[in-house]
Amino acid sequence: MKLYDMFPPGRICFVLFAGVLWIQSAWAEPIPAQEKQGAVSAFVVLKSADGKVIAVADQIQTVLGNQVHSRLTFHFLDGSIDDETSVFTQGRTYQLVSDHHIQKGPSFPKPLDVSIHVATGMVTSREMKDGKEKVETKHLDLPNDLVNGMTSLVVENFPKNCTELKVSYLAGGSKPRLVKLLTRPDGEDRFRVGGASRLSKKYRVHVEIGGVSGVIAPLVGKQPPDIAMWVTAGDVPTFLKMKGPFYEEGPIWTTEQAAPAWPGAEK
Repeated sequence: MKLYDMFPPGRICFVLFAGVLWIQSAWAEPIPAQEKQGAVSAFVVLKSADGKVIAVADQIQTVLGNQVHSRLTFHFLDGSIDDETSVFTQGRTYQLVSDHHIQKGPSFPKPLDVSIHVATGMVTSREMKDGKEKVETKHLDLPNDLVNGMTSLVVENFPKNCTELKVSYLAGGSKPRLVKLLTRPDGEDRFRVGGASRLSKKYRVHVEIGGVSGVIAPLVGKQPPDIAMWVTAGDVPTFLKMKGPFYEEGPIWTTEQAAPAWPGAEK
């Protein structure tokens, strides 16, 4: 899942995130780790607004003790790359340890290369200027509900009877800034698997910029559009689909779980 920053030249891009703040009952810490993570190897496709596949991604996740390493890499048909690697711990709650996100190629108007180390609060951005790499490192007081680069656990672990969840997200780039992501249930939808109908839960994610910028953003057309996410309904919610932009003022793209297609299988 991706989001973007409304504060040029930085921007945010988020891939299917986890860790949330439970608004109900004033829960003031990341979401409880209700669904423990294990090893994963999966495929994801990215589609344009007209339904054409524009990228294919590999998702690889490994677990060592209580630490989870997750990487999601989109390979675009035009040669572009969106590559994000995150490390987080899972105990009573999920906690982000580090995140490294890269975007480059024709599909992205501005390249992105941002690294976050939560324990030290160090945020490093890299960009090319006049043929030379410019590296800038800043220290920020990062909250413990930061969700950058974490997979779809935010909706997979949405607490029952909870009406909304709010988390922190660091908008990357040369001017990093914290924003809030407000997630709310948004009804149910039907989907089909092999001709059989299944039920999904839908969620809507709203970006809260905050401060004076947050008041001005909607007035000047800079308020990011809401992002939609779907998970399977049932005892073990699993990410199905996300619909939203990957970068500032970018097109609306759809990310979906994919299954292998075997040549000749339709015969």
